[in-house]
Amino acid sequence: MSDELRSLPKIRARGRSFLALVLSPEPGLSDWMAGLDAQIARSAAFFASKPVILDLSLLGPDEPGLGKLYPALLERGIRIIAIEGADPATPAISHWQWPAGLDGGRASGAVTIPEDHVPVPERIQGSSLIFEQPIRSGQTIMNPDGDIIIIGSVGSGAEVTAAGSIHVYGTLRGRAIAGMNGQPEARIFAHDMRAELLAIDGYYMTAEDIDPRLSGSPSQAMLNNDTIVVQPLTLRMAVIQRR
Repeated sequence: MSDELRSLPKIRARGRSFLALVLSPEPGLSDWMAGLDAQIARSAAFFASKPVILDLSLLGPDEPGLGKLYPALLERGIRIIAIEGADPATPAISHWQWPAGLDGGRASGAVTIPEDHVPVPERIQGSSLIFEQPIRSGQTIMNPDGDIIIIGSVGSGAEVTAAGSIHVYGTLRGRAIAGMNGQPEARIFAHDMRAELLAIDGYYMTAEDIDPRLSGSPSQAMLNNDTIVVQPLTLRMAVIQRR
């Protein structure tokens, strides 16, 4: 190696994992799109900022309306990062501006699209949202400006997304996504940690990665050197003795 090459700075690379949704349209595209519009109307924030892979394997090359599918999804604000299950040379879709493909990936099971909105609480302190009712399975709540505080539990299949930290004064069984706008200092607190997924600033861990000894106990999740760490939540109380 030449002296010139040795003097050049080293380039550092690090990994970052993201979850992507996979949309698989089915034959009868007009009905499928109507169903999608109904889901978006019930939960407009569900697809916000989420990467989506479009899987066309269930559709034939002569499916009516196939050529308009990709543009229609983009018009609805759905962020397509890859298309799979079809040949780009197929006449109906050859005019699409195909995103760069992604290889690999691990399936993580079906995702429940919320069937209704969770009402936004009227009581707002600063930029935090306070929910005084449980977040049921399939529901999604989001605060793009700050923390979310839940006086209750988060059901399996529910999703809580916040720009800041997430505080759950009950059982956390669903998905908690904190630091969504690039806040690595955000944390996730739960009185009873049983989360399906924890994510902070784009990094995530699933239930299988959480120490089973912490299941059901007060815990907090934080980012440490680009890795999510879950540890017991210890409360220290100061006792003041009056004379």
